Amino acid sequence: MGSDLYEKVGVKYLENILRISMKTSLSRVKRSITIMGRKSGEALDFAQLLYVPMQVADIFTLGINIAHGGMDQRKAHVIAIDIGEKLFGYKPIAIHHHILTGIHISERERELVLKAKSSGDKEYVQEALMDIKMSKSKPKTAIFIHDDPEEVKSKVRKAFCPMGGIEVNPILELTKYVIFPLVGDMEIVNAKTGEKKIYATYEELERDFVTKVLHPADLKRTVGETLSEILHPAYKYFKEGAGRKYLEEMETLKVTR
Repeated sequence: MGSDLYEKVGVKYLENILRISMKTSLSRVKRSITIMGRKSGEALDFAQLLYVPMQVADIFTLGINIAHGGMDQRKAHVIAIDIGEKLFGYKPIAIHHHILTGIHISERERELVLKAKSSGDKEYVQEALMDIKMSKSKPKTAIFIHDDPEEVKSKVRKAFCPMGGIEVNPILELTKYVIFPLVGDMEIVNAKTGEKKIYATYEELERDFVTKVLHPADLKRTVGETLSEILHPAYKYFKEGAGRKYLEEMETLKVTR
């Protein structure tokens, strides 16, 4: 548990935060905080500023050589790379992955992201995407590895998936970044005709979706079933196996946003 670790290294962790803070300017910290912090302007809490050196201190307190996170963590990781060798004797490697769109976004939120993309401002686009990402603090936007199969299917069935729209489409993202890499292909049945089609690649599926050959309802049904199968071992571990105690402990914690 993280709490066990920091009880042992608490003083060292605080020392690392201070050392990092002394080598990082205030303006850089402000540029590195999350989208929520940047939007708050004058309402910015000091805790939000402190979070950046805490992120960096995590890496060196744990002795991490490869820091893995979403694109929203990249600026903090760049600070770690810049100051790491001088303060801690090594430069960590940072690996960032694509952040999935929350499954229950609105058409208005989608339009805001598309507007950001049309501006050509990469920073603006990234901030807009951070606003609609899957988040544990907004449970309805996310699929958890311990969700039961019916809950996974229900979430996907209710998810935002505009007909023919490939940009800012959470269901297409799940097929591209989760299902195809893990499963390899997808068999989708047309509910009206009973016709079956096997898609060997995401590109094939996207072409049919754009031309409206593939209906969102048929896609969502298959995505829900496939995701529930992928996540079933994790669900069993947390609901029936050794992980049950961890899930029960986690559920006692309250996360607010």
